[in-house]
Amino acid sequence: MSNHHHSNASTGATAALIIGALGVVFGDIGTSPLYALKVSVEASGAKGGPEIMQAVFGILSLITWALILVVTIKYVFIIMRADNRGEGGIFALTALVLEALHKDSKYRWPVTIAGALGAGLFFGDSMITPAISVLSAVEGLKVLSPDLDKYVVAISLVLITGLFAVERFGTDLIGKVFGPVMLIWFLSLAVLGLREIVVAPSILAALNPLTGLLFLQAHAVESVAIIGAVVLAVTGGEALYADMGHFGREPIQKAWLWVAFPSLLLNYFGQGALLLRDPAALDNPFYRLAPEWALIPLLFLAAMATIIASQAVISGAFSITTQAVQLGFIPRMLVKHTSVEEIGQVYVSKVNIFLLVGVVVLVLGFKNSDNLASAYGVSVTGAMLTNTVLAACYMIGVKKWSKLLFFPIFAGLFALDCVFLGANLFKFFDGGWLPVSVAGTLLAVMICWIIGRDRLLKARWANSIPLEEFLDTLDKSEPHRVKGTAIFMVPHSHIAPVSLLHNLKHNQVLHQRVILMNVETANMPFVPDEERITIEHLRHNFHSVSVRHGYMEEPHILRAVALLRAREFHFSLMEISFFVGKERVVSKASSALWMAPFIYLHRTMQSATEYFKIPYDHAIEIGGHVEI
Repeated sequence: MSNHHHSNASTGATAALIIGALGVVFGDIGTSPLYALKVSVEASGAKGGPEIMQAVFGILSLITWALILVVTIKYVFIIMRADNRGEGGIFALTALVLEALHKDSKYRWPVTIAGALGAGLFFGDSMITPAISVLSAVEGLKVLSPDLDKYVVAISLVLITGLFAVERFGTDLIGKVFGPVMLIWFLSLAVLGLREIVVAPSILAALNPLTGLLFLQAHAVESVAIIGAVVLAVTGGEALYADMGHFGREPIQKAWLWVAFPSLLLNYFGQGALLLRDPAALDNPFYRLAPEWALIPLLFLAAMATIIASQAVISGAFSITTQAVQLGFIPRMLVKHTSVEEIGQVYVSKVNIFLLVGVVVLVLGFKNSDNLASAYGVSVTGAMLTNTVLAACYMIGVKKWSKLLFFPIFAGLFALDCVFLGANLFKFFDGGWLPVSVAGTLLAVMICWIIGRDRLLKARWANSIPLEEFLDTLDKSEPHRVKGTAIFMVPHSHIAPVSLLHNLKHNQVLHQRVILMNVETANMPFVPDEERITIEHLRHNFHSVSVRHGYMEEPHILRAVALLRAREFHFSLMEISFFVGKERVVSKASSALWMAPFIYLHRTMQSATEYFKIPYDHAIEIGGHVEI
C-alpha cells in the first residue's frame, strides 16, 4: 500500500514538473507555428496553388527533421547530459570546460570567448523573441478584419510595455499560471492540426526526409532562404538546456517527447494539409486552422502564449546576467531576488530597461513578424553552434566519451549548425545585423572587462605586501589594538589588503580581531553551507576566511558572518566593522584608449558594499589609486 502511495506521489510530482516545464521552457518553441511554416513557404518563392502544394511537402519534411535532429537528438538526448551539477546553459557549460583546463592553458581564451559570444547571442534572442512573438500573435487581428492591421503595432507595444513593467514583481505568482496555459496551448495546437490532417492525410508523406532534400535540390537558388526560414521552427530549442536547473533533465525530456513535440508536429502538418486544400490560406495558415467561432479565443490564447514565451526568455537574460557577474565576465550590478522559494528567479533593472528599449525599437523599426524573421535566425543558430562546440569539448575532451562514436555525431551536428547559421547570415543586411551587433558589442564589453580586471589585479599585486611579511612587522612593533572585529574584504588572502594598510597608516590602530575575507565564485551553481567557509588562523589574532558561493547564487556577507558565528567566532554584529577598498582606476598613457571602456565600467559598477549586502552603518570604504 505504501509503495502504491509513494508511486502516486512520485507520478504527481513528475506531472507537476512536466506542466511547469511547459510554461517556462517551451514558450518560445511552442509559439513558432504562428509564423514558421508561413515564412518558410514564402521564402521558397512559391506562387499559385501547385507551387505552394509542392513547397508545403518539402518544407514540412525539413521542419520535421530539424525538430528531430536539432531539438530531440542534439539537445534532449545529448547536450542535456552536459549538466553542471544539475544546471544547464551556456555559462554552465563554459564553467565546466574551464574547470577542466589548467589556468595557463592556451585553450582558456577560446573557451571564454565562445561562452561570451553565446551569451551575447542569447541577449540578441532576448530582444527579438518578445518582438516577433507578440507581433505574430496580434497579427491574427487581420484575420478578423483587414482594417485592424493599422492597430497591430500599437497593441503590440502596449502588451510589450506591460510585460516589462511587471518583470520587477517576479514570476513567483504568475508562474503558477504559465504551465496550465501552455498545456492548453499545446493541446489546442494538436487538435487544430489533427482536424485538417484527417481531411487530407496525404500530407503525412512529408515525414520522409528525402522529400525535403529533393525539394532543396530542385530549388537550389532559393535553398539558402528556405533553410534560413526553416530554422524558425527550432527557435527556443536551446531553452531545454538553459532551463534544466529549474525542473531537472527528466521532466523536460518527458514534456518535449510526450506533449510539445507531437503537438508541434500535428499543428505544422495541419497547416500543411490546410494549404493543400486551400493555398490562399497562406496569408495566415495558423489562424485559418481555427473555425470562425474559435478565432477570438485562439487570438487571446496566442497572446497569452507569446507573453509567456517572452517572459521566459527575459527571465533567462536576467539569469545569464547574474551568472556572468558571478563568473567575472561583466561588472557587478544590482540583482534583486524575486522569490523566497526559487533561487533562480532574479530581476536586473538595467537589463530590463536595456531589453525594453531594444524590443520597442525593433517593433517600430520592423513593424511585422515577417520582417523580423530575418533578424531572428542569426542569434538562435549562433547560440546553438557555440553550445555544440562547447558540449563536444566537454563530453569528448573532459568526460572521455568515445571519440569513435561521438566525434562523427558532433561533427554532423556542427555541420548542421553551420548550414543553418550560414543560411541566416545571408539575411545579414535584412535584419541579421541586429543580433550580430548586439552579440559583438556584448562580447567586446566582456573581453574588455576580463582583460582590464586581470590588469587591475596585477597592478594591485605589484604594489602589495605579502601577508606573511606584514605579520612579521607586527612581531617587531605591534600598533595599538582597539576592541571589536574588523573584516577586510580582500581579492586574495595571501596579500595584505590596501584598505588595512591605509587604515593603519592614518589611524595607527588595529582591531582586536582581524578577519581577511575573500569571496570566491565556484564552478558550480550552488555551494552547500558545510562547504561554504574555510578558516585559517594566523598570528596576531589574524584570520583568513574564504567564502565560496555558486555562480547561480547571490553573495551575502551577513550569511557568511552567521556561519562564522555558528562555527567558532563569538561576536555580535554591533562590534563588527567592514573595511572595503574603493579604488580609483586610471590608465597609463600607453593604454589610455583601449582601457577607457574598462575604466568607465569600473567607475559605474555597483559598489562592493551594495554587492555583498554589507550594512551601510557597519561599512567603511577606503579609497586608493591604481594605474593600469
